[in-house]
Amino acid sequence: MTRSFWLEEGRGSLRHAPLARPDVEVVGGGVTGCACAFALARGGLRVRLHEAREVAGGASGRNGGFALRGGAAAYDQACGQLGRERAGALWRLTERALDRIEALAGDAFVRTGSLRLAADPAERSSLEAELAALRADGFAAEWEEELPPPLQGRFHGGIRHVPDGTLQPARWVRRLAGQAAEAGVEIREGSCVVSLEELSADQVVLATDGYTHGLVPALDAAVRPIRGQVLVTEPLSERLFGCPHYARGGYDYWHQTAEGRLVFGGRRDADLEAEQTAEEKTTPPVQQALEHAVRELVGSLPRVTHRWAGIWGLTADLLPLAGRIPGHEGLWAACGYAGHGNVLGFACGELVAEAILGRSAPGLDLFAPERLLQAESGDTG
Repeated sequence: MTRSFWLEEGRGSLRHAPLARPDVEVVGGGVTGCACAFALARGGLRVRLHEAREVAGGASGRNGGFALRGGAAAYDQACGQLGRERAGALWRLTERALDRIEALAGDAFVRTGSLRLAADPAERSSLEAELAALRADGFAAEWEEELPPPLQGRFHGGIRHVPDGTLQPARWVRRLAGQAAEAGVEIREGSCVVSLEELSADQVVLATDGYTHGLVPALDAAVRPIRGQVLVTEPLSERLFGCPHYARGGYDYWHQTAEGRLVFGGRRDADLEAEQTAEEKTTPPVQQALEHAVRELVGSLPRVTHRWAGIWGLTADLLPLAGRIPGHEGLWAACGYAGHGNVLGFACGELVAEAILGRSAPGLDLFAPERLLQAESGDTG
């Protein structure tokens, strides 16, 4: 019951050759780590990837299966925070990442668009402001005024974000890991790194999002672990939701799988303080709130077949940390996606790889770790 539905799908073996001494070691076998390792190997480096459990065993296999452009902040808010030019660069970066995911993921990704709904008049005003900003800067977005049942009468319109889609995230990340292994990456599952001293490579990438704690104190202080909970039902009798839906500022999110199962996550605000944790377990307050939300949405509670929790990383400004870690020679981070790791995590993994390879990595400056991290010595690496 508490194992992720995504992770229950069968998987093939990862065939790889052991390396005597890698050029780069990547810690974390989720979407970021696999994307980074794959790009590094294609660039000619010897790469070893460490995953404490199984590939996609962390947040990459324990999320709601959304693939969304942008970041945690709405576009108009990002413009206020970053300026229009930099906010636009961030949105275009994630749109390119969605294109790359579509090219690599096969049937693990379906481009459906997404629907961000207004739960009340105040949220509608916020969405209208975001829509105006998106359109002003040339991003594809549509307003949905007439909503079909069971949304009709419950929500006050919404934005359709055209480029978005759904993922079977474990299938996608396992497929990415397989491509990395074929490119020469040594993937060590069941390899828990508890100290950087265990690693011998000249370059190390920490790609563990909210599971990063314990390796670099400055990173521990900057990335707060947050728990997200999800439930999955038996297949519904009809298809009600053809794309990812989310509302209440992201506190509610749901979609239907190809088989018709309802995947519903969020309701973290039912016990907000308790969800600021790295403990990966479901809890009665949030699960009961999820059940209540499903009843409200579809009129009854179908049989729940799966419940799980995953941990994601939150930074003070809602932007990832990706790049060199100040004060540590050869040490890189890619983490802190504020719940948007399926796309941002992939993008940041590739960007860090490009930087390690000495290539141009446009957009990496948006996520520079030094904006939030204090060097632990006078050396900035």
